[in-house]
Amino acid sequence: MFKNLRFKFRAFILFFTVVFAVSCVPVKKLSYINDVKELQAPYINPKEHKLISPFDKIYVKVYSIDEKTNLLFGSNENMSSTSSAGMIGYLVDEAGDISFPFVGKIHLTGLSTSEAAAKINESLNEYVPTSAAVVRFIENSVSVLGEVLRQGTYTFTQDKITIYDALSLGGGMTQYGKRKGIVLIRQEGDKIMHHTLDLSDSRIAEKEYYYIQANDIIIVEPLRWASVQSFSNFYSIILSSVSVLLTIALTFKLI
Repeated sequence: MFKNLRFKFRAFILFFTVVFAVSCVPVKKLSYINDVKELQAPYINPKEHKLISPFDKIYVKVYSIDEKTNLLFGSNENMSSTSSAGMIGYLVDEAGDISFPFVGKIHLTGLSTSEAAAKINESLNEYVPTSAAVVRFIENSVSVLGEVLRQGTYTFTQDKITIYDALSLGGGMTQYGKRKGIVLIRQEGDKIMHHTLDLSDSRIAEKEYYYIQANDIIIVEPLRWASVQSFSNFYSIILSSVSVLLTIALTFKLI
């Protein structure tokens, strides 16, 4: 009887060892970049300015040597929205315009922030000849989902951020995140496009989608090891329960 019991116990130990070995994730799959030592020259990927689009929120500040002008254009009246950071924001409507005090509609779609500032200055010239406008994006957001520590939608003030910046907003990838299977969802015109990114390849730095834009969605797909881990956790619980039962049985000579 004891010989048979020892055989069963060894079988359980062997089963547990195999499951544990299978559930381990190789270090290569946990690394963001696996070919760093192979890099011979830096990749070139110029960071282009984001252009203003409908439904963007922009911050506009008018500076002047005239204090009354500063008070006038710094007030909350006629503003389309207010950002969470406390900056006064204008919402670009579906036609690509903002409604600016005294000037009325100003079309800004397709312009960079510096070009938009120049156009606002030009529109203000007949009212405030000695003024300067500053334009910035506010409330840009990116959604990070899947195998990251903190899923959610995060805001940023830069024109663009890198894929690594975006993932860090969500606390980074978990050990079960698929580095070679990052899905980027982006609206391009009237189309919703899906792109697959490989973070283990250093050449991602020269790709178009290395830079994340406002309203992008990033989904980190799980490795197949994630399901294996769940499987092994389940059987680990069973094994622990059986071990306890065997200990009790041997102690009280039930078998």
